[in-house]
Amino acid sequence: MGSFQIGMRSSALLETSCGYLLQELQMIWDEVGKDQFEREKVLHDLEQECLEVYRRKVDSANISRARLHQELAESEAEFTHLLLSLGERSLPGRPEKMSGTLKEQLDAITPALREMRLRKEQRMNQFRSVQGQIQKISAEIAGQSVYDDSITNVIVNENDLSLKKLDEYQIELQRLCNEKNDRLQLVDTYIDTIHDLSSTLGMESSMIITKVHPTLNELCGISKNISDSILDKLNSTVESLKEEKQTQLEKLHQLGKALTNLWNLMGTPYKDRHSFSNVTDLLSLSSAEVSGHGSLTLNIIQQAEAEVKRLDQLKASKMKELFFKKQNELDQICSKSHMEIPSQPEMDNIINLINSGEIDHADLLMSLDEKISVAKEEASSRKAIMEKVERWMLAHDEERWLEEYSMDENRYSVRRGAHKNLRRAERARVIVNKIPVLVALLVAKTKSWEEERNKIFLYDGVPLLAMLEEYNMSRQEREEEKQRQRVSSSNTLQAKILILSDKKVPGHAVAEQENVAGSRPGTSSRRLLNRSFDRKLEQCSPFKQKAFTLSPTVGNQQHQFCKSRNILHKGRKEDAWTKDVSST
Repeated sequence: MGSFQIGMRSSALLETSCGYLLQELQMIWDEVGKDQFEREKVLHDLEQECLEVYRRKVDSANISRARLHQELAESEAEFTHLLLSLGERSLPGRPEKMSGTLKEQLDAITPALREMRLRKEQRMNQFRSVQGQIQKISAEIAGQSVYDDSITNVIVNENDLSLKKLDEYQIELQRLCNEKNDRLQLVDTYIDTIHDLSSTLGMESSMIITKVHPTLNELCGISKNISDSILDKLNSTVESLKEEKQTQLEKLHQLGKALTNLWNLMGTPYKDRHSFSNVTDLLSLSSAEVSGHGSLTLNIIQQAEAEVKRLDQLKASKMKELFFKKQNELDQICSKSHMEIPSQPEMDNIINLINSGEIDHADLLMSLDEKISVAKEEASSRKAIMEKVERWMLAHDEERWLEEYSMDENRYSVRRGAHKNLRRAERARVIVNKIPVLVALLVAKTKSWEEERNKIFLYDGVPLLAMLEEYNMSRQEREEEKQRQRVSSSNTLQAKILILSDKKVPGHAVAEQENVAGSRPGTSSRRLLNRSFDRKLEQCSPFKQKAFTLSPTVGNQQHQFCKSRNILHKGRKEDAWTKDVSST
């Protein structure tokens, strides 16, 4: 339609302007008399010139059309590339298929292309910002002291500007931010630990931190270096300070124990110990529990070392006094438990060595402490047996008193204190009847003790089992002698009763003769037997002789027992006296 209109317009122009000019040219040629050949040549030239003009216009139109096609194709290609790089399928409001002339199509795509270019620029800025932060934090983590954080130095891949890629960069940025925060917290933790350890050790923390890296000092005013190498240096510094703290604490523990031992040995008063209480208070604390300011300084260690050295020199001058004190403690333990006391020649030899200075004081005290510890342990193991030995000794005293009381012919007479003795005799019989069970239990425990320790249980130097065996034999002999005397007295009594019955003697006379002749036969022989056993027991066990010299406690216990025994006898005299009279 457009080409038809252009043809019509050209014909009209030919009929008007070109035709008129041609007619005018014909009139001129006619008037001039120009021949036909020249006329045809001019007309041919005019026709060729017209064709050239039309051809140039057509070529120009073709070029313009081709340019429009190229622009449209480039615009569509750029639009498609932007869609792909931004990760979008289409732009809202733009139809996928376009129609109309080339200019209309180009005018239709230009706004969409402008919008996509704007979006690309915004997306590029986002990528630059995120990638710039990633590079900056990565440089901080890598420990780069100088970093150009200009956004123009960030290289963005324009072929992939999708939201998915941006999310990946943001996730990476978040991870790096978290790592940076963790590293900063770790650095702060290390710095706080260095401050605490330095305060405890009496060191200057700022110098130690600056030595690791100047940026770690708060006065520096720049961001802290959080690289792996700095973290390793901080860790090694903390470990070194912890080792130094442990070493200092162990030194003070040793010095504190030495001070405590020396104070205890020499009886140092509390006011003299108070000046070093900061050292002894550390004995019960571990390294993690010590955090006081200046608790482990070199000055404290030097003062403690000087005090230990002074006390060592003082201890050397008081060594003999300490030795006698320890020896007395050992003698008391052995004497109280009736164990073997170290020989006097051995102690005299040690004193001579102390006077000559040929013995190590520390070794001597340690040896005495070991002996005291062994003696205490053995005394503790003998405690149960010794308690039963004391009960056996006291029961044997009651047994001996009961025999002496039974030999007294006037025990039933009415006199002052007779009822007390009767009550004591009743209680003594109960105690004496328990002696066999007590002795059997004592023998079993003694044998068990000897088997466990593979040694003989000595009581004041005499084997306890031998004493018990001798006592059992003596007791058995006395029982057999009593049995024989009872049989003999029974036969004698029957013979006298027969004689008296034949003579018809009154009953009260017979009863009186029975009391005189048969109530306590064999008195003199039993007394001799008892005295013989007592002498043997005293030879085997010098307990009676040493009760008030070597073991005041045991002597007092016997004295108190005898005193309480006399008091307890007061209560049953009348009942026992009535029982004895009725039995006779």
